[in-house]
Amino acid sequence: MIDLTDLRARPEAYQDAAKKKRIAVDVGSFLKLDETRRGLILAIDEMRAKKNAVSKAVPTMKGTEKEKTIAQMKKLGDELKAKEEELQTIEVKFQHTLLLLPGIPLDRVPVGKDDSENVEIRTHGKIPKFAFEIQSHMTIGTNLDIIDVPRGVKIAGSRSYFLKGDGARLELAVLLFTLDHLAKKGFTPFIPPVLANYDALMGTSYFPGGEEQAYAIGVQKEKDGALESDGLFLIGTSEVSVASYHSGETLALEELPKRYCGISNCFRREAGTYGKDTQGLYRIHQFQKVEQVVLCENDPKVSAAMHAEILQNAEEVLQALELPYRVVDVCTGDMGRGQVYKNDIETWMPSRNSYGETHSCSTFYDFQSRRLNMKYVARDGSKKFVHTLNNTCIASPRILIPILEIYQNKDGSVTIPEVLRPYMGGKKIIEK
Repeated sequence: MIDLTDLRARPEAYQDAAKKKRIAVDVGSFLKLDETRRGLILAIDEMRAKKNAVSKAVPTMKGTEKEKTIAQMKKLGDELKAKEEELQTIEVKFQHTLLLLPGIPLDRVPVGKDDSENVEIRTHGKIPKFAFEIQSHMTIGTNLDIIDVPRGVKIAGSRSYFLKGDGARLELAVLLFTLDHLAKKGFTPFIPPVLANYDALMGTSYFPGGEEQAYAIGVQKEKDGALESDGLFLIGTSEVSVASYHSGETLALEELPKRYCGISNCFRREAGTYGKDTQGLYRIHQFQKVEQVVLCENDPKVSAAMHAEILQNAEEVLQALELPYRVVDVCTGDMGRGQVYKNDIETWMPSRNSYGETHSCSTFYDFQSRRLNMKYVARDGSKKFVHTLNNTCIASPRILIPILEIYQNKDGSVTIPEVLRPYMGGKKIIEK
């Protein structure tokens, strides 16, 4: 959620942000609605005050004066009711539009329409060359009997899969390695709820606008058998739960920054992606992530330092796995509503002959904290909204794509990255 005072002071900046982020919202119309709303609130407050004052005086009146005053109060009451109903209607539209307004990207964010216009800022590692014909992760996983998509589809439909045997162990190994890496850096691990209410999804700015990507949990009605939502949704990232952990709270300055990491199953409907990345484990409905979440002071310099820290943490994981990758500045058209700055990390995937997105790192300033009402007591004693940041430190099974493909051997086996071997009982290779 944006700062209304700032919006009223510089509406052009917010309309420009909406245009660059490709968000359909009319700031001018919203400000007219805001003006009407504020006028109604003022009028209602004055009418209520007058009604209360006269109501106290009526018992002291007599005769014609009393009758006349009661008649006037009835008329005022009817007018007040009409104003309140008008305000209620406007308030619904006002709150909905308010949630659609975007955060303003930083000046350093490249302007572009979609991910094709993201800007590479650095690469790390050498793209591997093979002396044999490489196989895709799906061919490797099927031959080694560690990935089974057909039976996953049989059970749960398209974009579903089984990881089995050493495939399951490899996923757990990379997740636990990442979790340990962050714990050593002072991050508090969370196993959060994978069910969240609307307020948490709205607070983290996934709603409104992202409902079609979320799985709503329904209950069966006894009479007609129809499904009725019980107000809970499966999360697409533990950011939703972990960032909402302190919602409605005021923290002490000494507590900041809060460094958290959540490990959880995540769920995404992938609506609108029919025919896109349908093969393999790149775009699926269920996955697991280790997500970094940071709450810090309301200070751009502090936010920038925290962004660099959590981005580095993710890079260190890829460096330990010895996977080549690149970091990109995400352009305006590929950013979310509340993000003011975002980097993606793309890891090399031989079967795609290109880099594929595996991580994202986002700074929100106070966009999420205003929605979640998370504050802290500043040095001057005032209460300020915290800044929030998050980063996908690892996501699986997508990260298994470069691991299986880069570490594949000519005989079809896969060498296990050295840092993961302690998590797999010292095993060095996956083979038939």
